[in-house]
Amino acid sequence: MRLKTLLVCLTTPAHAETLMKVAVPLARKHGAHLTALHTIEALVVYPGIAMHIPDVAFEAFNESQRKEAADIKAVFGKHTENEDFPSAFRLVRTEAVSAAERMIESARAADLVIMSHEDRAVDRYDQRNAQAQVIRDSGRPVIVVPLDYDGPEIGRNILVGWSDTREAARASHDLLSIADSGAAITVLRVGEPPKDALTDSDGLDVVEMYARHGLKATLTHQPLRGSSIAETLNSVAFEKGADLIVTGAFGHSKAYDFVIGATTHALLRDAKLPVLFSK
Repeated sequence: MRLKTLLVCLTTPAHAETLMKVAVPLARKHGAHLTALHTIEALVVYPGIAMHIPDVAFEAFNESQRKEAADIKAVFGKHTENEDFPSAFRLVRTEAVSAAERMIESARAADLVIMSHEDRAVDRYDQRNAQAQVIRDSGRPVIVVPLDYDGPEIGRNILVGWSDTREAARASHDLLSIADSGAAITVLRVGEPPKDALTDSDGLDVVEMYARHGLKATLTHQPLRGSSIAETLNSVAFEKGADLIVTGAFGHSKAYDFVIGATTHALLRDAKLPVLFSK
């Protein structure tokens, strides 16, 4: 499947610059329709709270929202005005729901979603944890980009974190809409390598699948580096010169992730490259 509908979620003007530098080359390369989404927060007064909010406070709040939206739209326009692919800026009011819920609604019609890492220093309260929510609930692959990332275009050299799970299988196929023709794909299985590499039939099947698509795929086994799978993925991606990490997301329950932690959360927090997550 070719990438034809791309959604980029823009939350702040600074992060919009970073995300547009990732989204525009992808849209240009694939001739995809690029939609930028920005949500406007509602000032909600809950029943039972006995307080008066002056009109001037409402107006100041709304004005700040309008200014931020205008600044983000200006960034979007700067990056798309001279491009041939179709694009649109979508401004959506959250009303009584969170920004993440509005993002999820828009994401369901997209082939791919692009978001930035969470930034608690500047993100609005209703935008926090939006990345995890969109990955879990939209049903679409999501690329999460590090703050201030300024790396190569995505699609030429990709690292796939492989395991025998539904989520990993989904991710390994989702990358097909992104990978360049003849792209280098490293299928990485973290753990002690088998004595006979040919016994890893699942990994070899994935490599052969990529080869049928004209991609240059190799299977690699790597013992755990540092203290986590996320560290290993980051380390091997750096060594391979990868421009994208691809992995399944949230393969455990929410309770497991909260109590023990998981690779997905670590990559959302610490990845140095864009990561495509599929659930």
